[in-house]
Order: sequence, then structure tokens, then C-alpha cells
Amino acid sequence: MADNPETGRPGRLRSHLALLRAYLAANMAMAMEYRAAFFGQVFGMLISNGLWLSYWILFFGRFRVVRGWERQDVLMLWAIIAVGYGLAEVLFGAWRRLAALIADGQLDFYLVLPKSPLWHLLMSRSSPAGWGDLVFGVTVFAVWGQPTIARAGLFSLAAIAAGGLLLGVGIVFNALAFFLGHSIGLSSQVEMAMIHFSTYPGAIFGGFTRVLLFTLIPAGFINGMPVSVMREGHVAPLVIALAAAAAWIAAGQLLFALGLRRYESGNLMGPRL
Repeated sequence: MADNPETGRPGRLRSHLALLRAYLAANMAMAMEYRAAFFGQVFGMLISNGLWLSYWILFFGRFRVVRGWERQDVLMLWAIIAVGYGLAEVLFGAWRRLAALIADGQLDFYLVLPKSPLWHLLMSRSSPAGWGDLVFGVTVFAVWGQPTIARAGLFSLAAIAAGGLLLGVGIVFNALAFFLGHSIGLSSQVEMAMIHFSTYPGAIFGGFTRVLLFTLIPAGFINGMPVSVMREGHVAPLVIALAAAAAWIAAGQLLFALGLRRYESGNLMGPRL
């Protein structure tokens, strides 16, 4: 029974992966219809990330160590965040539009589709800028990350954890639109806070801020990985970060399911936006 693609956990996983591949192929085909715009966004993200990285390279040229963090650690942090964010944007690019779709009553199209409407919605868009993040992060790791098979494995899992946390937190705070109405501003602020705190060395935060970074805005699971995982090779923080990402995604899926019970259709007859 578990081998049936429609029943059993392995079957459901295979069917969702097939759905993800189909959406990714369709999104890429649409993006290639406007190649100039696509490559413009990719190049723009590369430039933006490169400018920030240049700042940190100059900073550590003057201050060699900051609370145990060296230049290599910050480079790996930015590479992990870039790949993680890029994965979330490329594979589930509609996550930042979720609150607007809920508030405007535009979920109807997804509610009649098979499988989870949440994942249909998330996969339905792919951000071209996310490819820029992916290229940037992989390049930084390849040039400065002293790549080996083992380190590449740790780096990949760290990026998946980072992307999963960003996605999970995004789903949770966007799904609050079911209960709060127009919560687009709140979800955007939390997203920016996650990115902001994730790209700074974890050692510089303490007190209440550190508590916040392991609870409401869980960037603390990300911004400590370059030292503990990539430099020292500790696996436990990586396992904890992956578990935290899974928990936030599960919480987001549960909150979305609860919100659907009170969802009011916008009765829109136009095409999907």
C-alpha cells in the first residue's frame, strides 16, 4: 500500500517531489520567455550580495577577529544564507505573497487542486533573483570554503536548514492573515528581521536578543553554524537547526489548515495572478 503514489508517506513524498519538478520546469519555461528580465534580476542579486560581501572583507581586513569570528566564518555564513534563501525563492517563490492572497480572497484556484493547497500555492511561483543567490552562495563556498566532499555535505545541509527556517517562519507569519486580516506588513518585517539577524555573527548577540533569536525570530539556529558546523565540524547544531526548520514548517502548515476553516472566498472570476 505504501508504494502507491497516492497512499503512504513514501508515495506522498514521491508525488510531491514530482509536482515540485513539474512546477519548477513550468516556472523556468515562463522565465525564459523574458530572458533579459530573468538574467537582469540574477545579475542584480549577484551585485547586491557582492557589495555586502565586500564590506565584510574590508571589515575583517581591519579587525582580524570579532568575538571568535574570522573572515572565513562570515563568508561561509553569507554563502549558507544565500543558498538557503535562494532555494526557498526558486522552489517556493510564492511564500512572500501568501498573506496578500489570503487577505484578498485569492486562494480559490488552489483549493480545488489535488494535494495540499498550501504547497500548490508555494510552488506556483519561482523568483529569478533566487537563482542569483544560489550562484552567489555556491561560488563563495567553492572559492573560499575549502571544499571537500564532507564539507560540501555539511554546507548543503546547513543551507537546507537555513532555507527551511526562512520558509517556515514565512509561512507562519503570512498565515496569520487568516486571523488578523491584512498582515502583509507584519510578515514582511519578520522576513527582513530573519534575514538581517541571520547575516550577522551569532556571537555578537546576547541577553534578550539571543533569546528572541531562538524563539520568535529563529535566526540563532542559522548564524552560529559557520563556526560550530563548518569550522569545528560539530553535527549536533546542524541536526537541531534541521529539526527547528521542520518544526516551523509543520507549524506553518497547521496554522494554514486552521485558517482555511475561516477563509472567505473573494469570488474572483479572473485568471490566477
